[in-house]
Amino acid sequence: MQTYTDTVFMWARSPGKTGSHFNPSSDLFVPNEKKDVITSTACWFAMVAILVGLGFAMGPIKLLMLYGIPYIINVMWLDLVTYLHHHGHEDKLPWYRGKEWSYLRGGLTTIDRDYGWINNIHHDIGTHVVHHLFPQIPHYHLVEATKAARPVFGDYYKEPKKSSPLPFHLIGEFIRSLKKDHYVSDTGDVVYYQTDPKINGSAKSE
Repeated sequence: MQTYTDTVFMWARSPGKTGSHFNPSSDLFVPNEKKDVITSTACWFAMVAILVGLGFAMGPIKLLMLYGIPYIINVMWLDLVTYLHHHGHEDKLPWYRGKEWSYLRGGLTTIDRDYGWINNIHHDIGTHVVHHLFPQIPHYHLVEATKAARPVFGDYYKEPKKSSPLPFHLIGEFIRSLKKDHYVSDTGDVVYYQTDPKINGSAKSE
């Protein structure tokens, strides 16, 4: 489950890396962020305590129905949206490493998506590229900012496919990406997603 994985990563990070997102003294943060980390960690533990208390007060089944299932659906949708903004374009998106990487290049390797009627309730987060580059822009200016920035982005910008009222076309984009975007090479400063034929079942069984 993605939420569990995220919590483990925030607590102990990935193998070979040190620091915790819950520890205000961690090297991940600069000294003036200490109060913010303490506040965030306190709120996180308070929410866990509230959920445990509600579980005893109303029973785990009712808590699962009222909170757990809606939360899981929300997380699954957000994971899907996040995935589609970083994978699945018909033109291969590069990964930059070392001297080839820059903040600008990294931000430009994301993709805008059109969600049809869902755009408005998404706070126009389909305009993901400009959000990556200028996260301080409020959501109600993202469409306007994207229109202004497109001429500057040039060939780096991938024009999103127009959606019908409901974005059913993204189902095909998602499935196609799952079939093709499996891994990137461990070597090279500019690398692209590659396909593992074993995952697609096209490799001969041994």
